[in-house]
Amino acid sequence: MIPPQSLPMDVPIQRKSGLGSFSFSLVGVVGLLALIIAGATVWLLLTDPVTVAESVDSGEVTPLVRSLAGSIYAALVQLLKYL
Repeated sequence: MIPPQSLPMDVPIQRKSGLGSFSFSLVGVVGLLALIIAGATVWLLLTDPVTVAESVDSGEVTPLVRSLAGSIYAALVQLLKYL
């Protein structure tokens, strides 16, 4: 028979917080931002293809960025209204 452990169960385990956990959280934040921008770009391609086509044709990204920012802002406003 194996004797029971003599250590109590409520002993806190200290975890080292270092560069590894910081870089993992940084990668997660960058990935989340990339996902949001990619989703907004696809949404913009589906809802306003003329703006995307004009931006690609002229090489000027200002209208595209303005439309992306507007769609992300509108989505955030709707999300906050829902919450």
